[in-house]
Amino acid sequence: MRSAPIVAVDGPAGAGKSTVARRLAARLGFTYVDSGAMYRTVGLAARRLGLDPADEAAMNRLMTDLGRLVLRTEGERTRVWLDSEEVSDAIRTPEAGEWASRVSRSPAVREGLKGFQRRMGEAGGVVMEGRDIGTVIFPDAEFKFFLTASLEVRARRRHAEWAEKGGESALEKTVEQIEKRDYNDRSRCLAPLSVPPGAVTVDTSGLTVDEVVDLLFRRVKAEPPGGRAG
Repeated sequence: MRSAPIVAVDGPAGAGKSTVARRLAARLGFTYVDSGAMYRTVGLAARRLGLDPADEAAMNRLMTDLGRLVLRTEGERTRVWLDSEEVSDAIRTPEAGEWASRVSRSPAVREGLKGFQRRMGEAGGVVMEGRDIGTVIFPDAEFKFFLTASLEVRARRRHAEWAEKGGESALEKTVEQIEKRDYNDRSRCLAPLSVPPGAVTVDTSGLTVDEVVDLLFRRVKAEPPGGRAG
């Protein structure tokens, strides 16, 4: 029996998972875990080393030699270190997102990060977001949510995020990137993106972040662990 529940928040790129999960964790007094940052960090490492994510032997070596991965939530931001180097900004580029998608197809990468994620959340009292949290990492999570939104809305959100950081990219290109990421996430053989059994699906297209957080918070507080509705 866990001392506190696990809240799994899954969904496609641009659905608002990170912001919603971070604020929900703060409101619940839980720990926030950004699994996507882990895949982005592995992708960054693979790109820097010139590795082919389709080369499973290379991915095995990468995960063996990866080094110490540290995630820390500070307010509205997740800071990430790989060994002694902070890579918080480097993993948030569109290119890093593409590499995250590529390495996520590797069994060696998924197995290595699965163990890391489970260790971070096994005691409970966490809000963990990603694409396979409620299906693979914690299928027994007490609360499961699947956030989604229209392609247009998700692309606009991701484009705005990148523009705030000084990135230059046409909205049309962002739409293409989101479509490609959706296809890769849903079509991969290993842990494809899907709605977890028993999850509450929330379309965030016409909702503010606060409205989504309120909805999830009320659901968690209103139901006893394990008593969620589908």
